[in-house]
Amino acid sequence: MTLLRKFLLRLITTAVTLFGVAVIVFIVIRVVPGNPIAMMLPPGATDADIARLQAQYGFDKSIFEQFLIWLGGVMQGDFGQSISLRQPVSSLVLGRLPATLELSVVALMIAVVMGGALALLGTLYRGTRTEGAVDISAGMALSIPDFLWGLVLILLFGVLWPVFHISGRISPALNTDFATNFYLFEAILRLKFDVVADLIAHMFMPALALAIPLAAIIAQLLKQSLKETMHLDYVTLARTKGYNENHIITREALPNAILPTLTLVGVQFTFLIGGTVIIERLFSYEGLGNMAIDAVINRDLPLIQGIVILFALLFTLVNLVVDMLYAVLNPRLRHA
Repeated sequence: MTLLRKFLLRLITTAVTLFGVAVIVFIVIRVVPGNPIAMMLPPGATDADIARLQAQYGFDKSIFEQFLIWLGGVMQGDFGQSISLRQPVSSLVLGRLPATLELSVVALMIAVVMGGALALLGTLYRGTRTEGAVDISAGMALSIPDFLWGLVLILLFGVLWPVFHISGRISPALNTDFATNFYLFEAILRLKFDVVADLIAHMFMPALALAIPLAAIIAQLLKQSLKETMHLDYVTLARTKGYNENHIITREALPNAILPTLTLVGVQFTFLIGGTVIIERLFSYEGLGNMAIDAVINRDLPLIQGIVILFALLFTLVNLVVDMLYAVLNPRLRHA
């Protein structure tokens, strides 16, 4: 009952958060300078043309009336029509979302593997130069933002040593008869390994650029948690039983030390999704972040609103899942 009550409370909090985000975004993007209607008009447009477009998109009403109309449409699943692309916002956003999710998941997997390996290495060789090298590497990785890592990767593996693709999501020459927009997951399920290899070749550098700073954070926190756990009684008992250091770290210390890292990974994963905006633009990756920049440039207010609401929904859902997972995995909370 405690977990169910907490879950229902978080659902209510999520709904309130999304409503607050919707109000703030709706008002802010309408009070900043710039007229989206002016960007749509051809040279020589008359006042009648301006009035017609303003009425079509509801800009002839007050902000409060516009918000009520938009909110009523959202409650029915209608986020309006894009001003620049002349298509429904919901179909545009949901069409680009799978690419961003795939990129974020791959980046998270790389970060967990890299960060976990560094943390285990630093713990196994604690007190030696290897631990110092791990700390220095993590500090350097964390001090450089992801877009700079992207530029470095483009220079290394796209120009000097052209191994990976530096733009796009998939090569146009490949057979792209996908049933969904989750290209990578679908290609894996359909055993199209040539398509999988091409998708990974396009995705690897942007995913790695996103993963490197997160891997440094994971390495630092997990290594610190492992070092604290290594002094506890049950670890000492396992050591007196004759278990080797590898067994003690991976079987005894790691399961308990990983819980704080799990919470951190969930929180950082939301920032990782937000970081795709710049990385997708840098690599011309056809995801939601790239579309967001185009929407801001074109002052496409309905599209901006739809993208921001979707990002906010992703953030709140990820945090909700992490909180519930932490409560399930932590025995003290599970049996409270």
